[in-house]
Amino acid sequence: MLEGRLRRNDLESKIMTPQEASMFIKDGMIVATSGFTPSGYPKAVPLALAKRAEEGEKLGITIITGASVGDELDGALTRSGVMKRRFPYQTNKDSRNALNNGNLMYQDMHLSHVPQYIDYGFFGNIDVALVEALAITEEGGIVPTTSVGAMPHAIKNADKIIVEINISQPMELEGVHDIYIPERPPHRKPIPIIHPKDRIGTSYIPCDPEKIVAVVVTDIPDKVRPLGAIDENSKKISGYIIDFFEHEVKMGRLPKNLLPLQSGVGSVANAVLGGLVDSKFENLTCYTEVIQDSMFDLIDAGKVTIASGTSFTPSEEGLERLLNNMEHYAKHCILRPMEISNHPEVARRLGVIAMNTAIEVDMYGHVNSTNIMGSRMMNGIGGSGDFTRNAYLSIFTTVSTAKNGDISSIVPMVSHVDHTEHDVEVIVTEQGIADLRGTSPRERARKIINNCAHPIYKDRLMDYLERAERGKFRHEPHLIGEALSWHDRFLQTGSMIIK
Repeated sequence: MLEGRLRRNDLESKIMTPQEASMFIKDGMIVATSGFTPSGYPKAVPLALAKRAEEGEKLGITIITGASVGDELDGALTRSGVMKRRFPYQTNKDSRNALNNGNLMYQDMHLSHVPQYIDYGFFGNIDVALVEALAITEEGGIVPTTSVGAMPHAIKNADKIIVEINISQPMELEGVHDIYIPERPPHRKPIPIIHPKDRIGTSYIPCDPEKIVAVVVTDIPDKVRPLGAIDENSKKISGYIIDFFEHEVKMGRLPKNLLPLQSGVGSVANAVLGGLVDSKFENLTCYTEVIQDSMFDLIDAGKVTIASGTSFTPSEEGLERLLNNMEHYAKHCILRPMEISNHPEVARRLGVIAMNTAIEVDMYGHVNSTNIMGSRMMNGIGGSGDFTRNAYLSIFTTVSTAKNGDISSIVPMVSHVDHTEHDVEVIVTEQGIADLRGTSPRERARKIINNCAHPIYKDRLMDYLERAERGKFRHEPHLIGEALSWHDRFLQTGSMIIK
């Protein structure tokens, strides 16, 4: 069962059940785990922790992950009341409800900052690292599975380490990973990546085997999320972006094979990237955080030569495709620690083209990607900020309306700002594209309204802008009370239908 996976004989005595291993985690501890999206996260021990609480034990802990994780961790520990504090990103409905209800303390963070926070001690002492592994090497090195995330820093800084060796993960994953941990300031050196294909580290995470207190054997697969079908709106958005790329090549601002692509998490992002399959672009590279289904399509079509990320984030169908063809995809994919996959220095050096998704965009180019109506957290900022501010081109996509047209995604003033107008260069909806480079706020507003807003909202948005321009201060004019009323009306009636 563990043939080739547990390569240190002295660790065989540490093999135990999930229930036994969970006893190393006590009330009040800080636990850092593997996992980035529902990939490569621990599963058996969190379920055992939840069971202890459900049986009446007082147990409350802080959980730090790479990004979102599966229900066995976020869901089970929220429902059982074990998880009291959470960093830095989540997508689970139970954890989302708990944090919005005030029952779970949560900090939304730029993902590239999380490993540094762990390493610098900003979260406090890491009591336990709970990680999923493909194998443990002869030296004690830990080979990750389908994600890397913050796992290297969790292992480096934890007092104790619990390893779940997941035998459902294929051994062909070994060799996909490239583990590099920067030094702390003032001794930090430049990260030596000048092309997405560059490997600069090891295929395993260095680990002091003396810190490993438990080895748990599991076979629970990643509980990946479905990706929505590529609908007409997504196709239109993708088409506008491809046309834009072709224009940039024609103008000499992009090479024929573009620059390294980054694409965020989710169905729209997957669809936008997937549109490149039928484009004329070839020899593409990607320097991103998640590798989704559309990336497999691009690899199979011979369009992408290398895809660098920190996680495989497929749908159920995509996961089966990945596992059945791991040797093939491993030739084209690299998984790095999230501090490296999302590193601003590397993104700036490579000239990454960042493509991320917005909840809403205002007429001056500010983007809300986290909080619905300003207060209700959806998921989190994720890696979008890491890439947006440091990109060669920063692009945000959104469908122009939500709730069957009752809500405009283009508004006078966003209810929460994640990405300021200073960092956002291109807005795309199914209505069109607004290139905001080299524009003043009022010029941006007209471009966004005319090109990106839905027709049923254009006149109202333009009327707001023109009346605001008659005020005393005209650089980025607002009618503050009225701007906020766009959101108030929805809160009161559940609708923003024009009267």
